[in-house]
Amino acid sequence: MSRLTDERVKTAHEIIGRFPRKKSALIPLLHLAQEQDGYVAQDAMVHIAELLDLAPAEVYGTASFYEMFKFHPVGKYCINICTNISCQLVGAWNLLHHAEESLGVKPGVVTDDGLFTIEDVECIAACTEAPALQVNYRYRYKVTPESFDALIADLRAGKLAGEVPPHGTLAVVRQETTERWSNRGVEAQAKVDAR
Repeated sequence: MSRLTDERVKTAHEIIGRFPRKKSALIPLLHLAQEQDGYVAQDAMVHIAELLDLAPAEVYGTASFYEMFKFHPVGKYCINICTNISCQLVGAWNLLHHAEESLGVKPGVVTDDGLFTIEDVECIAACTEAPALQVNYRYRYKVTPESFDALIADLRAGKLAGEVPPHGTLAVVRQETTERWSNRGVEAQAKVDAR
């Protein structure tokens, strides 16, 4: 879709300033791009490469390694349904099929209203609470078809807005600014030097 906006470029420079090597800011900048558009656009990856003095292929290579980065538009709510062995044994396939039928889409497809994308994913590390799913990486445990339908109804009604932000929003609150981190580093070094 697009390069980073001016506001996000300012934030990107702030993030880059937190690291001794620019390249170390790559994953946070990918999150910043995904927060902007809901996915990581090709132009955004090129822009990130320019900001970090990297080749665009390096940016794409890193982004494509992680399942959390999307390269195409997804729904406002990306629902990852685990179908690994622990979840399979207690109904994950039935849950996935129920989700497909109730939302009218196959995994990877956005619903007509733009609200939902479901994905069939590998282990999400919630084996003791199977079957499990994530909505924009916020967990739901021991999910049944009935509790899935209730979850969808709550999301549609906006009842979970404070708990589940739109896809691409990593955190509601950003980390401290560069200045505060820099001051902490200077203070820590002064303590070491005083010894």
